[in-house]
Amino acid sequence: MKGLDIIGASKSGTGKTVAYTLPVLNKIQKVIKSENKVIRALVIVPTIELCDQVTKTFMECGKHLDIRVAKVQGGTPKSIQLERLKKGTDIIVATPGRLQDFINDKKVNLENINTIILDEADTMLELGFVNEIKVILNACAKPRQIMMFSATISQNIKRLAKEFLREPAIVEVSNRRDLVNAITHKAYKVDKKRKAEIVAKLVTDLGIKQLILFTNTKESANKVYEYLRSEKIRVAIIHGDKTRTERAKALSLLKAEKTQVLVATDIAARGVDIQELPYVLNFDIPEKTDAYTHRVGRTGRANHKGMVISLLTINDYNRFSEIEKDLRINIKRDVYEGFELTDKQPRQKRPVKKTLREKKGYIDYDKKRKYTYAAQKKKRDEKKKDSDRRKGEKKK
Repeated sequence: MKGLDIIGASKSGTGKTVAYTLPVLNKIQKVIKSENKVIRALVIVPTIELCDQVTKTFMECGKHLDIRVAKVQGGTPKSIQLERLKKGTDIIVATPGRLQDFINDKKVNLENINTIILDEADTMLELGFVNEIKVILNACAKPRQIMMFSATISQNIKRLAKEFLREPAIVEVSNRRDLVNAITHKAYKVDKKRKAEIVAKLVTDLGIKQLILFTNTKESANKVYEYLRSEKIRVAIIHGDKTRTERAKALSLLKAEKTQVLVATDIAARGVDIQELPYVLNFDIPEKTDAYTHRVGRTGRANHKGMVISLLTINDYNRFSEIEKDLRINIKRDVYEGFELTDKQPRQKRPVKKTLREKKGYIDYDKKRKYTYAAQKKKRDEKKKDSDRRKGEKKK
């Protein structure tokens, strides 16, 4: 409200969208003109799904105001979007690629925009939209207020902020380690060949009606989708190769509980908001902790209870341990009944038992190591001397 630039971080599902929607509407309603509308605020988001969600929030919160909101996104004909822009709009919610196309074709004028929001900023930078974002920001008015929101503050965000933001206020409500308390975490060790099979079993045994299943690749998503279909489980799929219409239909089916499982990649599912989603399943363990945080954030939203299930093959143990370490959580690793392991398990270091004196902190470990090494060296030297003495006696 003071017009400061902002870097804002908060857990998924805690209300970041409304946190910027209400102040923007309040700011714009004071200056709008019904007869001569110009674009005054811009929200940039990484995915079509998030574009729909943010637009819906603006329209619901501003339904009693004379404020128009337009979407600029891929998957919809440009002609339809340009027609809406010609009629006049106050706020644009856009994906970076399509908006840059309009700027390059000189189809949109951003010179009056003085409020810019980058939602899920870390995701846009990870997806390689940094050049598009720079083009867009340079096309907007100066001075302007820029706000960057995300579940996590990455180094990429800090670099972009340094280039475009003026002494930003950093508002970090919680860091990525503070996962939503309402979420229960489970991990099942499973053989590589039986991952899809255990998903079908869990869906049946737990009576799952709504679940988002995350994979790391489109190929993996397609394989598990086909397997679940063959097992007569109601399943839908969204990833980068699916059209705008197909992705919207898949989401609506899950929300209406006409689909039990929605198979998704990280990119396609970012920004998906389903009220009271009870289950998230990590079919593949993500490469980065931040990706795990975003996945987890699809459930447990607005303090509703949720469960996250992670499937671990022998290749996932170390990566999952790193995620646990980063988030300072400890998730018990079980074997599901009927899915006993046959894959050769990696050797694990046996923990060395500490003496009571060590547990109570009476022994300095560094000193102990030095002492042990010195004692062993002394013993070896004494043995060598003794051996040399005996050899000398034999010669005599």
